[in-house]
Parts: sequence; C-alpha cells; structure tokens
Amino acid sequence: MNNITLRLSLMMFLQFFIWGGWFVTLGTFLANNLSASGGQIGMAFSTQSWGAIIAPFIIGLIADRYFNAERILGVLHLVGAVLMYCLYQAADFDAFYPFVLAYMIAYMPTLALVNSVAFAQMRDPSKQFGKIRVWGTIGWIVAGLSISYLFAWDGQEAIAQGMLRNTFLLCAVASLLLGLFSFVLPKTPPKSSGERMGLKEVLGLDALALLKDKNFLVFFISSILICIPLAFYYQNANPFLTETGVANATGKMTLGQVSEVVFMLVLPVFLNRFGIKITLLIGMLAWVIRYVLFAYGNADSGIALLLIGIALHGVCYDFFFVSGQIYTDSKAGVKIKNAAQGLITLATYGVGMLIGFWVAGKITDSYTTETGHSWFDIWLFPAIFALVVSVLFLLAFKNEKVVLKEQTGADYE
Repeated sequence: MNNITLRLSLMMFLQFFIWGGWFVTLGTFLANNLSASGGQIGMAFSTQSWGAIIAPFIIGLIADRYFNAERILGVLHLVGAVLMYCLYQAADFDAFYPFVLAYMIAYMPTLALVNSVAFAQMRDPSKQFGKIRVWGTIGWIVAGLSISYLFAWDGQEAIAQGMLRNTFLLCAVASLLLGLFSFVLPKTPPKSSGERMGLKEVLGLDALALLKDKNFLVFFISSILICIPLAFYYQNANPFLTETGVANATGKMTLGQVSEVVFMLVLPVFLNRFGIKITLLIGMLAWVIRYVLFAYGNADSGIALLLIGIALHGVCYDFFFVSGQIYTDSKAGVKIKNAAQGLITLATYGVGMLIGFWVAGKITDSYTTETGHSWFDIWLFPAIFALVVSVLFLLAFKNEKVVLKEQTGADYE
C-alpha cells in the first residue's frame, strides 16, 4: 500500500467511523437519556435528510468553485468536532436538536468531498475506488464493535447510567483527527473554477428530462417510496434491539455492514443473470422479509430471526440502491451522469427519508405503551408498505437492458 493509498484509506476509515459511531445508537440515546418522543427522534434523524438537501449547495456553489476539496473537508470536520462536543453536553432535546441539525449540515457534504479527493488520485476509479471505499465500511464496523464490546456503552445498565453519551465525545475526537488530517491529504483543486454554475446545475435539474421515460419515472418514484421503510431501520433498529434485551446490540448490527461487502461481490452475478428488474425487486422484497423477521423475532428463542434480519442489509441496500445507481448511470449517459446521480440522491436521502423519518416517528408514537413499545405493530407497517411498493414496481416497471460497457464491459438486462 503506497503513501497516497494509505492516506485515502485512513480518510475513509475515519469518515465512516464518525458516522457509525453515533448515528446507529442515536434513537436509543434520545429515548433513554433525553426522554424524547418518537416524533422528536424522527426530527433528529431527519437532520440527515436536511443535510442531504443542503449539501449540493455547499459542494456545487462553494467547494467545486472556490476551494480545494481537502481543505473544505478539513474545515467541516473541525466544525463537526465542536458540534459533536456540544451534543455531548446537551442536557435535553431542545438543546440537542439545533446542534444535531448544524452537525448534519456540516457532515453530509463531506460524503461527496471524500469521494472527490479519492477520485482525483485515481487513474481507473472503477478498479481502484472499491479498495479505498471498503475502509469506510470497516470504519463503521469498528465503531459499532467498539461501542458494544470495547467500551460496553450500549448495555441496558450502561444506558441507564447515561454512558451512550460518550459516543458523541468519541466522535468529536475522531472528527478533530480527520479535520487535522485532511490538510495533509493530496491536493484536490476546485473542479469548476471559472465556470458558471447556477442552481439548475447544482441540484441536478438537467436530469429531470429522464422522468419523461416511463420506466425511469417508475424507478424514481419507487426509490422515494422505499426510503420510507428504510427510515424505520435507521431510526428504530437499535432502540428495538436494546429494549427487547439483545446483548451488544450495536456490535451485532455491524453484521449489516459485513453483509453489504459480501453482497456487493454477488451483485454483478445477479445483474447479469436475472436483469435489472429482478435485482431491484429482490432488494425491495428484502425489506419486507427483514421487517417480518423483526416483528416475530425476540432476544431469546427468536434471536436467529433478528440476526438474519440484520444480515439482510446487504441485499436491501446493494440490490436496490447500488443497482439503482447503476441503472441511473446507464440511462443518463455521459453529459448528465453526475446530475442524474445527484437527483436520485436528493430524492432518496433527501425527500424520501425526510418523509420516512416523519412517518416512523408517528407510527412509533402510536404504538408506545407504558412498558415500552408494541414492536410487532411498529415493524408490520414498513413490511406492508414495502410489499405494496414492490407489487406496484413489479406491475409498472418493464425490464430493459442496462449497458455499462465503459465502466464494466458488461451488459445487464
């Protein structure tokens, strides 16, 4: 591993260590230590969506025009370190929410920035990027394992003592390290210096022309709708596992990231053999199966159902979202490729999950009891919702050939 590869790998490791180090346990912390309602927890998680909506403005109107990517990456993570420390000190939800909103507005643009820094150093990103990006997944896994097995902050007794608050301090330190480290990353000059770029280009509105294609429109709407059940997982999985007595819940949830790596390797096989429609449909149906398993699983005799549900994350994410990126890439063509990907990201992680977190908060509040939650009913809603979306997609989406010869030399149909 050469010096540049080492630096880029460490950058990815810290980037996703930070996210995985506090976001997974956020719902558990808010419910148990700040007495937040389901609606308030939904508000806190929806800051990710607001960050995703605002991120294109920061990247397109500022970073891509005036500053080196690695420098603005460093500044944003240093700001993030301060905001993380403020989250660590917050005594109630009213004090917590403004800081988590500010943090997500600072953090979400860094997801694009780390990619920009990495891509700028690669001759063949299609072959090289995966080897760098996998260190981000490893960082997320290490964060979860550390919280559960190294520090033991997510046990029921530890949660009662407020030890989950330490996740924010841990991530503040990691943010500080990445902020400082960013200034020694390879120089990545602005992409669009001197070019005119308005809101149309920044928001990827050029790609709206793709919606004239009925098939792409069906995929686009399905992408937004499937993010509603996705939000239930992010918001409720850790509180559910912890409340039902699953030991080391955060560590066990890293099975999802392990499966993500495994199924990423299997994905090309499915695309070649079964085509884009079946692959996308498998990804959507995996959400249905996952939530049914959660509904019927428990910490004792049903623990296997919960672990399988967690491990399905690779199918849920790779088969729909990664396949969707491939499909979008093939439909867009070279000229509006970036705009199309930006539009899909804005629609899913922005609009779709914003709606999803709101719905998840409302449903969770509806099934809150004196002793906890009626998790069976809570998980049944996203299971049924995902099933309806899957059926509508099956009926409305026509299979087609997806050509990506430039990147992979393969046709998917």
